[in-house]
Amino acid sequence: MNARRGIGAGAGFAGLAGLAALAAVAVAYPLAWRERCLTWGARPEEAALEMPGDDLLPAAPVVSTRAVGVAAPASAIWPWLVQMGPGRAGAYTYDWVENLFGLNMHSADEILPELQDLAVGDVIALGDKLRMRVEILEPERAMVLFSDDGAWVWSFGLYPEGPAMTRLVSRNRIQDPRTGLVTRALSMYLMEPGSLVMERKMLLGVKERAERLYRRDEGAEHIAQSAAATAPTAPAAR
Repeated sequence: MNARRGIGAGAGFAGLAGLAALAAVAVAYPLAWRERCLTWGARPEEAALEMPGDDLLPAAPVVSTRAVGVAAPASAIWPWLVQMGPGRAGAYTYDWVENLFGLNMHSADEILPELQDLAVGDVIALGDKLRMRVEILEPERAMVLFSDDGAWVWSFGLYPEGPAMTRLVSRNRIQDPRTGLVTRALSMYLMEPGSLVMERKMLLGVKERAERLYRRDEGAEHIAQSAAATAPTAPAAR
């Protein structure tokens, strides 16, 4: 009997401890971690920056702005952005996670010429239900996608900081039409941290690919210039 009581008391204590831990997370995340989660990599001025596409959902309750510096010009980054998408060049993130949701993501490691003709009005399907329409396309400057349910705007901005340094900024504006308490809690405590994990990987994936290709092209150009400079000059005709 005493043993059973001990087991029951231990289980009750563990349950209370678990509830206390959940309560601590529920309080701490909005106060201490949420802003960092939603603005990973972004400078304060980038988080406050007005970007193309902001006017499509100006009152969105959830806005994330995440960014990364890329040691390459905007021209080396742009091709990786326009070829993104399911059944296209993937999203340069964790493909296996995306494919758990049937998104058919296979991240490319090369620029695909056949996917470089993206245009305003084109539609990219995300699974069977969601469609993203290209709303704004300013080559080497901005790309904005808008979901067909009117609840999500995804904007990319390229901001040069020199001949071979660019800030890549990604902004999500989300207005879920479902406003229940459970939906809001799932969005804040599950979707927001999850989006950070996936988007961080995506931004670093674009960075790695753009920098690698830029270094390769720069190296090839340097070799060509060196070869041209050292090539023997043909004697002048008499």
